[in-house]
Amino acid sequence: MATYNKRGYKAPKEKEVKEVTEDIKVIEKNSATAGVFSTLDATASKTEDFVARNQKIIIGFVTVVALFTIGYLAYEKFVAAPKEDEAASEMFVAQQNFQKATGGVASDSLYKLSLNGSEGKFGFVKIADEYSGTDAGNIANYYAGIAYLNTGKYTEAIEYLGKFKSDDIVLSALAKGAIGDAYSENNQPKEALDNYLKAVSANKNDFTTPRFLLKAGKTALALGNKTDALKYFTDIKDNFDASPEAASIDVLIGLAQ
Repeated sequence: MATYNKRGYKAPKEKEVKEVTEDIKVIEKNSATAGVFSTLDATASKTEDFVARNQKIIIGFVTVVALFTIGYLAYEKFVAAPKEDEAASEMFVAQQNFQKATGGVASDSLYKLSLNGSEGKFGFVKIADEYSGTDAGNIANYYAGIAYLNTGKYTEAIEYLGKFKSDDIVLSALAKGAIGDAYSENNQPKEALDNYLKAVSANKNDFTTPRFLLKAGKTALALGNKTDALKYFTDIKDNFDASPEAASIDVLIGLAQ
């Protein structure tokens, strides 16, 4: 069946159709954009209403945060920093006595002076208490623990070394190992072994690791646990053969087998 155009009708040209299509797309895009802006306006209006209703609470919260920040900065500048300097100054004489004591000259009396103070300056015990929360107060716990360990005060050594916290992995391992020594000297081998193993796991290095593996092995052997003792001794032989602890390790391995 034939199809005829109505009189006067002209088919739109391809260019005109394309232009109309593009105009429709622009209109749709503008419509979508308008919808987005309308949504944003509605959201902004709700936010403004929320702020208006809760203005006092928001201002109060911001004020508290600001005061806290200012207070913290002021504390750090005018309280914490001067306290650190004061603690370091107090500890200087105690450190000198401690260092002399480690040299073996009148060690007991010098360790006691480092603990209790001399020349008008605090000892480690007082510094750890008076300047708790400072770096100096923290390190004073370590010094005090070692001084007590070397003067046969094992319970006190465990107490002070237990308070010491450090990000220094070697010093942290030494502190845990010293706690193990204090328990060992106090005839508490199980607790000693536990702390020697903590010292081993604190950090793997050529200085502290073989040292406390050897102590862990000997303690395990004394407890009758040959299997674990052999494991610790073998670790030294396999991984730390250049260390002083490896010098007689074959004999110990033989005892543990």
